[in-house]
This record gives sequence, structure tokens and C-alpha cells, in this order.
Amino acid sequence: MNRQAVIIYRALIILAITILPQFTIAQTIISSEELIGKGKPALFGEGYKLRKEAYLAFKKMQAEALKSNIKIGAVSSYRSFSHQKRIWERKFNSNKSNGLSTTENIKKIIEYSTIPGTSRHHWGTDIDIYQTNVKQPRGLLLESNFHNNGAFCKLKEWMDVHAEDFGFHLAYTDLPNRKGFKYEPWHYSYKPLSSQYLKDYKKLDIANILKNDKLLGSEEFSNNFITNYTEENILDINPELL
Repeated sequence: MNRQAVIIYRALIILAITILPQFTIAQTIISSEELIGKGKPALFGEGYKLRKEAYLAFKKMQAEALKSNIKIGAVSSYRSFSHQKRIWERKFNSNKSNGLSTTENIKKIIEYSTIPGTSRHHWGTDIDIYQTNVKQPRGLLLESNFHNNGAFCKLKEWMDVHAEDFGFHLAYTDLPNRKGFKYEPWHYSYKPLSSQYLKDYKKLDIANILKNDKLLGSEEFSNNFITNYTEENILDINPELL
């Protein structure tokens, strides 16, 4: 290789190093509307919906699990703001009819369900899973199904060993000091995308967004409530995803 060719080759290497990180970052940025479930992301999957990179990783994980005779199915994946709002309103009205005050109502809902606009499922990176090739219990997403002799305990054991190899991490762990949403052994997040989305989400004015959406019970969304909800429910998650 002559001297001129070497100079050109080195210049191209430097240019690639300079451009590539910018391209990679650009690929992971999504709009604020998409972060709160009001955008229109490109989604992939049959019976579930994920962003392309998460979808491809999930397909690979399914194929690998099948080698151990474990068929992984999806109960829930991407949810739009309107979808999450329907869940919120259904639970709010049900709790209200059972005599719960607004404060008690909200507290009960956020044991497992997010306030619309704050769900990780808005991002197309998170998925609730179960095992399809075993006798199905009456309720799928119950902690007891994933432990001891539960229907999906083999799935949970396999995921504990292999999930991170495909980029998936449990979102809400059973660590004793964790606050916020209760333990969900079925909820996995695709870290290569969701960790960046969370960083972007933290830059939003969550208090203003929640107050403007006029959700049922939103009169109880004081600044103090929103601060606690952000710290405990949105951010007190598996440290691997922060």
C-alpha cells in the first residue's frame, strides 16, 4: 500500500469512528410523544408488538428456549396511551364501585398498573411473557405461576439463566428494599433500547403531562405525589436497566 493510499485509509477510519457513534445514538432516539404512548412507532410481531430490534431479539430468544422445550408466548407488549388509559379507567371505576376513596383507589391501582403516559410498555421494548406448551392456569400473570411448582416455573428458571444473553432484563425485581410496583416475574425489558429511552423520559416534565391529561383521579396528582411516583414507580426498577 503506497503512502497516499495509507493516508486515505486512515482518513476513512477516522471518519467512520466519528460518524458511527452519532448514527447509533440517532437510531435510539424517539420523540417525546412516543415516550408517553401517543406517537406512532414502527412495530413488529404477531400477537404482540415490539420495536424491530427488540422483536428480532425476542424471536431469537424464543428459538433458543424451544431447544429446551419451552415455548415463550406474550401476554402484553406495546401499549398506546389510549390502551393504558382504558386499563386505568376500568380499574378506577371498579375500585370506586367497591367504596375506595380516590387516594385509596390510586394507591391500589399503582401496585401493578402504571398511570397512562408513564408506562414502559409505551416504548415497544417491554413484554409480559408466559409459557404456552404447559397446562394453562386460570390466571396467567400471577407470581405463584412462576415459582416452586407453578405452571411457568421452568420458563422462569430458563429466563434467569439466558434472558440477559438476548438483552432482556426483569423490570420489577423481588429485591426486598425495592419500592413502587410489586414484583413481576413476567415483565421483561429489552435493555439496549429501553435504558436510553428511560434517560430521555427523565428529561420530560412528567408533572405537567399528567396534570394536562385529566385522568380519573388526577386531582390527587399533587407535586409531592408525582415526585414520589417518579422515584418509586418509574425509577426504582432493576438497577441493570438504569
